[in-house]
Amino acid sequence: MFIKPDYNLKNIYEIDLDDLKNQGINALLFDLDSTIMGSKTGCYTKETLEWLEKVKKDFFIGVVSNNNNPDYITKVSACSDFPVVFKAHKPDIKVAKKFMQEHKLSPETTCFVGDRPLTDVMCGKNLGCKKTILVDSITADIEKPIVRFARKLERVFIKNS
Repeated sequence: MFIKPDYNLKNIYEIDLDDLKNQGINALLFDLDSTIMGSKTGCYTKETLEWLEKVKKDFFIGVVSNNNNPDYITKVSACSDFPVVFKAHKPDIKVAKKFMQEHKLSPETTCFVGDRPLTDVMCGKNLGCKKTILVDSITADIEKPIVRFARKLERVFIKNS
């Protein structure tokens, strides 16, 4: 199935950076909400910031977010020391493709990481990214039951594809 990720992991911290580097990947594009930041929080946890510092040693980091709230965009932009693009309309690739071109990123050396198969993984696949990684929500332990149920349904679908 087209939306099946190359890797399906518990969270971003399980990403094998050495493996990606050995595959020639030098850029990681992340979804924002629920992938590297708690949904609608507007700030990164200390653990995530430390992990991102480690990632930056070997990879370009970029964020491609569908969020379009002006106040939230301002808040996230102020605490992000890497490029972030908002209003991406994933799985549409127009905004993400322009972002990649602006930062001279090649799909052949890029990995797309996100928490939703129908937006993030599909966008990464449509961009031609070398790898796609589906992670569970970074705040899975505190999400509402209905959200957890929807995520489980998505994952059942991709496991059977």
